[in-house]
Amino acid sequence: MVSYKELKIGKHHIPTWDGMASVVLETAAKKTEWHGIDLLQTAVNSIGLPKNLYDQSYPKYPDGRIIDDRAGWAISELTTAGLLMRPRRATYTITDLGRQVFAKYGYKLDGKIIHAQAAYQMHTQELKERNQTTEVSNVSDNPAEEELSKSSFIKEINEQSTKYNNEVATDLLQRIRESEPNFFENLVVKLLVAMGYQGNDGTSWTTQLTNDGGIDGVINQDPLGTSTVYVQAKRYKEGNVVQRPEIDAFYGALHRASADRGVFITTSKYSQGAIEAAKSDSIITIDGIRLTNLMLKYQVGVQVKHHFDLFEIDEDFFDADI
Repeated sequence: MVSYKELKIGKHHIPTWDGMASVVLETAAKKTEWHGIDLLQTAVNSIGLPKNLYDQSYPKYPDGRIIDDRAGWAISELTTAGLLMRPRRATYTITDLGRQVFAKYGYKLDGKIIHAQAAYQMHTQELKERNQTTEVSNVSDNPAEEELSKSSFIKEINEQSTKYNNEVATDLLQRIRESEPNFFENLVVKLLVAMGYQGNDGTSWTTQLTNDGGIDGVINQDPLGTSTVYVQAKRYKEGNVVQRPEIDAFYGALHRASADRGVFITTSKYSQGAIEAAKSDSIITIDGIRLTNLMLKYQVGVQVKHHFDLFEIDEDFFDADI
């Protein structure tokens, strides 16, 4: 393995995240699968950092090592770029593309090359679309440039929170695309249940993977099943767009089930023809961006990391007679 001195060095005299990226790829290629912590530690331990650099932490965050943070960042960016993949929770493996990229660039691999990969570009585009949809503006990185009023301060907090959640949602979509088909089918049913479609006394289930008749999930909204929602789930890669024939096939499955309510959910997007067909057939379409936005809203597959309370004066309290 390479010495840390031969890698791209950043602040604190420690390799940068993209300096560690080639080391992570080289380490990942040595085994079929790695637990995330093992991959990180093996890569970090291989570059011969002296103890004073190995143990160094950020001044504001003394509980974590800088090198661990940068190696973890490298793993995350490599995964987003499709050079690593997660076959299971907390498990990583190098992809064929990752092997090709390392063979081509070796220790010259850097952030520009990683960010130029098609999967990373798609990730960036999806994040841009989310930010445009949620109307996130470019908040100044230097608060000293303007005196923040209370209202603008609250607006800035909301926008930064939205940007953070959009990053989480984009990463969430990638995780879903890496999942098994039956996992995705169960996920979309759980989401619709969380949204209230099952009702108080209804039932829900996914169909068998084979011979499902074009229906992946069923939600009975009442005990007798007089009101039923049928679900089609397509776990597609980002460039694989749902076309009109797939909507037509789902409509045929609904017709055979004598159903009038259908929801088509995909991890990718829909062609214009598919969107028009769905509207004419009364089929609700949910694409990857809307899917993960709903997952955040109804807290499916995510959990609240932090909660802030902002207070204002209760004028009624001071106006009341005490």
